[in-house]
Amino acid sequence: MDAPKLPSLFNLVALDSVDSTNAEARRLAEKGPEETPEGTLVWAAEQTAGRGRRGRTWVSPKGNFYASIVLRPEIPLKDAAQFGFVASLAAFDTIGSLAQPGTDAQTKWPNDLLISGRKVAGILLEAQGGAGPDAVPDFVIVGVGVNLMSYPEDVEFPATALIDEGTTVMPPEFLEGFAKHFLAWTRIWVDEGFERLRKNWVWRCGQVGKEVEVRLANETLTGTFKDLDDSGALILETADGPRTITAGDVYFPQSSDA
Repeated sequence: MDAPKLPSLFNLVALDSVDSTNAEARRLAEKGPEETPEGTLVWAAEQTAGRGRRGRTWVSPKGNFYASIVLRPEIPLKDAAQFGFVASLAAFDTIGSLAQPGTDAQTKWPNDLLISGRKVAGILLEAQGGAGPDAVPDFVIVGVGVNLMSYPEDVEFPATALIDEGTTVMPPEFLEGFAKHFLAWTRIWVDEGFERLRKNWVWRCGQVGKEVEVRLANETLTGTFKDLDDSGALILETADGPRTITAGDVYFPQSSDA
């Protein structure tokens, strides 16, 4: 792979193949901050055991983008979860800077990106350490997968790839853009707080104000996607009143699309 040009914060670990960039980032992070400092970025041409949220398989052939960043923030775990919005906005802006004009990209709660209503990217956050939402984690891993050249067809959520939307992007080019935008949104978050991210994320979300179905571990809710609260949780207006949802899968009830 061609060596991309990244901001100095990042320490690139480039691999031809790996089981999972998140798994490799975790193995490295567990060695401690001296050997694996904040900003260590694992980037692989392919994954042999890629993972999405809730243990789902992430099909990971060569040609797409797979990367995970090791972070060591001195903040509570509940706030560290907002790195998912940092990554989502960074991926959105990277797609926006590279895709053909008119490409209909949107954010999707909690951590996907859509083009023309089909999933093009997913984000997986994992953390280690901390025995509660107010505890400071030992590290946080932000994993990002983007369909650049191909997408899985036999999946629950309809998918697409940038090449199928009229844009050809190579992984090194996407990595350069993503690293730049990730750093920029992190700085905005640190300097201005989560509200700036929340507003920008909502502006990019096509589901706000529409009816959605939210599948939880033990129930399925239907209602109107009203907003995000000040922590990033989904506010769903149901027939029984508003519900605040911190984790779930959003579907569009008029179809099987997610």
